[in-house]
Amino acid sequence: MWSQPPTQEELENRKAKIQMEIQEKEQLLKSVKNKEKSVLTQMSIQKEKIGLKEKLIKTTEKQTKLLNNDIYINQVKINQLNKELEQLRKDYAAMILKSYKSRSEQSRAMFLLSSENFLQAYKRAQYMKQYASYRKMQGQEIEVTTKQLKGYTNQIVIQKTEKEKLIKENEKEKEELVKEKKEQEKIALQIQKEKGKISAEIKKKQQETKKIDAQIQKLVREAIAAANRKTAAANVKANPKITATEKKAIESSTKIILTPEGKIVSDNFKANKGRLPWPVEKGAISLGYGDQPHPVFKSLMIHNSGIEISTESGSNARTVFSGEVAQVQQITPLKKAVLIKHGDFFTIYQNLSSVNVQVGDKVSAKQILGKIRTDADGQTILKFLVSQNSVYFNPTSWLSGR
Repeated sequence: MWSQPPTQEELENRKAKIQMEIQEKEQLLKSVKNKEKSVLTQMSIQKEKIGLKEKLIKTTEKQTKLLNNDIYINQVKINQLNKELEQLRKDYAAMILKSYKSRSEQSRAMFLLSSENFLQAYKRAQYMKQYASYRKMQGQEIEVTTKQLKGYTNQIVIQKTEKEKLIKENEKEKEELVKEKKEQEKIALQIQKEKGKISAEIKKKQQETKKIDAQIQKLVREAIAAANRKTAAANVKANPKITATEKKAIESSTKIILTPEGKIVSDNFKANKGRLPWPVEKGAISLGYGDQPHPVFKSLMIHNSGIEISTESGSNARTVFSGEVAQVQQITPLKKAVLIKHGDFFTIYQNLSSVNVQVGDKVSAKQILGKIRTDADGQTILKFLVSQNSVYFNPTSWLSGR
């Protein structure tokens, strides 16, 4: 579907947001370096920072292109107005000359008196009146066109100044980008020196991730079983004729047996795919969904059942859609997880240091669930998952593009 290109104001807002994110990454990188923590963490932040710099350059280039278009349109208008003004002045000069030749009161009187009849005299009088009025109108039109021309000329001067400013900004950002990439090369060299140690670190983290994934899958299965037991009990209460076999079929299902109300919630959640708010107020995806090469060691494949979102220290996790708290669990001594049920969909929020909700609570979109943990390397990362029953999806496709 065709959409309007962003305006200069929208691009300026986008640029300000990217610049703020770059500053956040710079502060985080400085903090990590001061603590002499993992070079892998430094590389991850540096990579995000480079990505933001590249986005900033592209946004500035879009602004320059938009200004070029505006300058071109205004120049076309100036050229057109110059032609119109030239013609108006020619017509006006001819009219003045003609008026000058017949300027005497005697010639005007003779023009009226030489009429063959009263009607012709009246028409000639009206013609003289209209001619004077037309002369006045032509003078006013020249004045208006001159003002318009001056306005567009001033506008184009401002736009050209703005364009020069954007070009200088972009050149500066490109120079900064070269420096950032050199810094990335230095970190990469350091990583190569510590390759064995870092590879072991990555493998250890992947093993820990697998264990946590298994725990989360277990929590999802338990949540499905709890929901089905509740549905089975409600069905028996509403219809005592339900057999033990029918009740057991509901309770033992590996998928949530939706009630009419549950189906509405599920359908609403599904209908909002691609429009859900982010589970953090500020942040960027630092690790995508699925099987992928490690960001540094490309030969090493890693798996991610959701997405990892890097955010600021002290940030809160918030729910992306209204629902019911199905599980709150301590998945490691330092990490907690919250599962929110939306019909037969689940959203899962991992790596929380504290939680504000409990099982059975009804929650609304953007409600704070708890605080995200900041690790020993100074990183604050929320792991976010989306599933329908036990089937996981790429959460990126469910979230809004911001």
